[in-house]
Amino acid sequence: MTIFSSKATVISEIKKRGFAKTGDLERIGASRQQVRRMARSGEIERVAWGLYRLPSAVPSQWQSYAEVSRRVPRGVICLLSALRFHELTTQNPWEVWVAIEGRSWRPPRGNPPIQIVHASGPAFRKGIERHRVGGTSIRVYGVAKTIADCFKYRRRVGLEVALEALRDGWRDRKFTMEEIDRFARICRVQRVMQPYLEATVA
Repeated sequence: MTIFSSKATVISEIKKRGFAKTGDLERIGASRQQVRRMARSGEIERVAWGLYRLPSAVPSQWQSYAEVSRRVPRGVICLLSALRFHELTTQNPWEVWVAIEGRSWRPPRGNPPIQIVHASGPAFRKGIERHRVGGTSIRVYGVAKTIADCFKYRRRVGLEVALEALRDGWRDRKFTMEEIDRFARICRVQRVMQPYLEATVA
């Protein structure tokens, strides 16, 4: 495989993407040895196994979400991290919460750390939004789906977190009752949520 005589193409590719995997760089002609040399010299920065960015990149508020989305391309940002993204909590979890489908695959270790949630069927596939963070596309559950998930996983995130998100989301008109009812059905938490929904809209 051809190795670039200039490093500019590698840097340009990472700049365009925001983050690049080793495989991304190999597809444009770089070798693994070249990538490792550039990381050792500080021209690029390894943020996780096989994942690189430019050291001069200005960290965005959601940089950790972009990094995790590159490591777990089929995952979906969920629960506390999705609440943070939608500005429905003051908590700033040190782990990025990610839903993955099935239980047979585990994402590679790296930074930032990941908190895994397993889901399947419509409970995994419905309610996904796509957003751009720098040059990376991230998948995040929408507001109504995230709130329903918080009730479903209330033992992990805390009921108070779910109630706060429900109250604040309704106050700020971030979802409709039709939307929240739909995702309550999908997540099978209609009975759990019903008294809190009635109190919220009263």
